[in-house]
Amino acid sequence: MSDRSHNLLRIRPQVLSAKVNPSMSTDEQFQNRTMRPIIKLQNDLLLAVFQNYIIKHKNRYHELSLENKLLYIENSIHKDIKFRNSLKGMIIGQFTVEEYEGYIKNSSALNKRMMHMVIERIKSQMQVFEIPTLVQ
Repeated sequence: MSDRSHNLLRIRPQVLSAKVNPSMSTDEQFQNRTMRPIIKLQNDLLLAVFQNYIIKHKNRYHELSLENKLLYIENSIHKDIKFRNSLKGMIIGQFTVEEYEGYIKNSSALNKRMMHMVIERIKSQMQVFEIPTLVQ
């Protein structure tokens, strides 16, 4: 194993809920073994990038209802291809070469899983994007 691979694996957090067993599909094993820890590792960066996305799009997000904010998160990732590719790059860039070789065998399905996890992670922390109001 290369130094890069070793170092990448060493810094990843453990995700205790991400179980891997032989009865799972290869994609599910990859999701739990590789993508979940990387997405957890990249959490702060993903939130900062989405915060910047909101600002670049004129803070329209802040004018929306809760339901529409959830849709905004989904749509920004599903429909803005450049943004989605940027998010994918932040995750794929943390793969070891061996993981990347596994990923390219079924990248389309794994990309769907990856973006679904990113969307759910951002949604679950959307309070981070709220503008504090002053209490008088």
